[in-house]
Amino acid sequence: MEQSNTVYPEILKRNSLKITQPRLKVLEIISTKDSAISQPELEKLLGKDIDRVTLYRVLASFEEKGIIHKIFDLHGTATYAMCSTNCSEHDHHDQHVHFICRVCNSVYCLDEITLPKVSIPDGFSLEAIAINALGVCNHCKK
Repeated sequence: MEQSNTVYPEILKRNSLKITQPRLKVLEIISTKDSAISQPELEKLLGKDIDRVTLYRVLASFEEKGIIHKIFDLHGTATYAMCSTNCSEHDHHDQHVHFICRVCNSVYCLDEITLPKVSIPDGFSLEAIAINALGVCNHCKK
């Protein structure tokens, strides 16, 4: 889901977030990755540009606003990927299958797979559906 640099400030404005270099840089990295990225990976890519506390705050605010969603890899580490464009602060639509590579532990969003309709009992409130597929990604197959 690669986006142009002019889109990042618009994403922040649309979500009532101040346009800052740390937010723009995190958006750029997450949106140009073909798989979800963990906070430690983000730290490595950002180097000394953003401290750990700022990165946590940026990720938390992005998740709260519906800009990114969190997926846990095979080791229980949180990874982050861009939400679909129709997600908002109070209404996430990222209910899709996540493919986790058992070799490299990368997590991929499989947006093209339609999830089955889930019926829940009366009195229950559905907030999210998480379906993970496990296998070997195309990079590790080579």
